Amino acid sequence: MSDEMDPEIAALIGGSDAGRKPGPASARPDFSALFGESGAVDADGAPTAPTVDLGRKTFAPIEKYEESNPKPFLSDPEWYKKVLTGEAEESQKVHGLLTKFLQAQDPKDRGVYRQQLITAYWALLARLAAKCASAGFSFEKLALLRYGVMLPTLLSQDQRDIIQRIPWKSDIDEPVYYVDEWLKAVALGRMSVSATDEVKRSDERDDRSRFAALLQKAEGKRDTAEGLMKARADERRSLELLFKERADSLAQHPSVAGMLHVPAPYTEAQKKTMGEFLELLRRMQASDKELGKNVADYRQACEDVDAIREKMGGISSESKADYKALAQEFETLRQMAKMCVGRQGNHFPILTKEYFHGGFRDVGTRENVIQLMAWVESIDTMAYSRAYKTTYNRIVPYVLIIPSYGDNGFCWEPFDRFNRATSRGRIAVPMFPKNLQLAVITAVADLRWQVAKEKASYYWMEEGLTGNYYQWFSAAKLKGDVKEYFIQDYILWLTKEAEGTQKLDKDVRAIFWRYMPYPQELKDRLKGRSYVYQELCQKDLNRSLSDGY
Repeated sequence: MSDEMDPEIAALIGGSDAGRKPGPASARPDFSALFGESGAVDADGAPTAPTVDLGRKTFAPIEKYEESNPKPFLSDPEWYKKVLTGEAEESQKVHGLLTKFLQAQDPKDRGVYRQQLITAYWALLARLAAKCASAGFSFEKLALLRYGVMLPTLLSQDQRDIIQRIPWKSDIDEPVYYVDEWLKAVALGRMSVSATDEVKRSDERDDRSRFAALLQKAEGKRDTAEGLMKARADERRSLELLFKERADSLAQHPSVAGMLHVPAPYTEAQKKTMGEFLELLRRMQASDKELGKNVADYRQACEDVDAIREKMGGISSESKADYKALAQEFETLRQMAKMCVGRQGNHFPILTKEYFHGGFRDVGTRENVIQLMAWVESIDTMAYSRAYKTTYNRIVPYVLIIPSYGDNGFCWEPFDRFNRATSRGRIAVPMFPKNLQLAVITAVADLRWQVAKEKASYYWMEEGLTGNYYQWFSAAKLKGDVKEYFIQDYILWLTKEAEGTQKLDKDVRAIFWRYMPYPQELKDRLKGRSYVYQELCQKDLNRSLSDGY
């Protein structure tokens, strides 16, 4: 990082410019006061995006997966009424189409109403999303955004119990969000809008967006400098402790045999330790020099951020919701839902018992997703790491839980374009998949691929993980999307190969073994299972003895 202020930043700051209990699922949800006014509780505050702590190496253990005394909020006979009340034409259209859909007997008619209901439902959600950051937004409408629960009687009692057991609030310090939390954070400026191909170029942005982009860039440089500073300080501290340990070991002397008060001469091990002191001192000096440079970079970056905020005149601390950003982000979330489901999947967005399968641990709750991400990291230890200046930083991506039936998770952004060093990527995971484990694995696999591809840039077909895999893919004369093949092989890498079951092509196994290595204890265990893994371990040893690893 340069000690000088970013030219673009310098130029900016330098000068110019239901009234009754719901009946069976097939009954008509008829409420006379459906579209009137109703009271609403204050909305929860938008979450603050957790800062990237480069010192953390693992996920914190989950202490509570479900509510011990869940509130039976889905037993409220007014639920459907509270969801739709006050939403004008959008709620009336959904109400009418849902009634026709539930009562239709002819499969063709039901199919037509189903498609119309999907369109009307998304229009209703867009209206709700535009208001979710305002005070007075009801719990029922937030729950519709979060879970897709519109009419509780469309679910069985067991399924309603599952939803009610999901913790609504959480103190978990991990960047995992439900849709309503994400939208509020974006609206209040606590989260940047997700990048899309349709975003206008910088020269077409208004002043607010231009300032925000420059502030984000400056904050990215500041966070990068802070992370490097902390990492270097930790490195120096470790070296100092090691030096102290070595020095203490030199002062330990047993007595000479037969001479109780005469300390024995230095042992061979102690003499060897003496020879290590000069190397340790050299490393401590080099680490200290880098730390001094990182401190200077951090101070300069902080000055840049403060200067931009002063120039913005407080615009960055504006507490009013940015409805334009909110509308854009909602459309992005809708595209995410489609991608989770896929072209041939079930795009019906309302939660119903016909499509909701499995028990509590099969639902993509915040806690369940974090537990599975931790499991992935226990096998692929570098799954959330990115290299920057010869240092690997562990950076857990933002995770957005989409209330859909999709089977696949995916990566939307590998990292922020203004801060490639320490910014979080963005992945999406469906809440109600057939297999939650596979949904999380596919999301991490996509993140893995996109990060490696972006880092390799123009050479992604030649170097590193993506380059080696692409060359194997081409040599094998396979057809289709190379990334999709990679994702399927990554699933086998975690679920089969890690257990010693050989399912991958020999060359693919060698590529993954090198670029996505298992932890050493797992390697040692696999080495005893098969000659195939013994050979890979030997290659590791050979590379470690050369300069090519």
